[in-house]
Amino acid sequence: MAEDAPEKPDTKPDTTRGAPAPEPGSAPGSRTEPGPGAEEEADRRRRRAQFLRELNEAKELRDRVQPRRARAARMRQQMRMRTFRW
Repeated sequence: MAEDAPEKPDTKPDTTRGAPAPEPGSAPGSRTEPGPGAEEEADRRRRRAQFLRELNEAKELRDRVQPRRARAARMRQQMRMRTFRW
């Protein structure tokens, strides 16, 4: 009776045969064709852009309300740039 039963599929995917090797420089989960992941990627980029805008706005606000600290930070940055060697 065991011979009549279909073979049980492996639970682990076999990566040594059948599947093409991923291209170098590509992320493991990236896709080239638009699909369900494209909307998630666009949403992630939109949220990231919003976050970076808010972060820059918060930095500008901090510089306005703490001018002495902002000036000291600018001076430190200028000193770093002067002493940097190409």
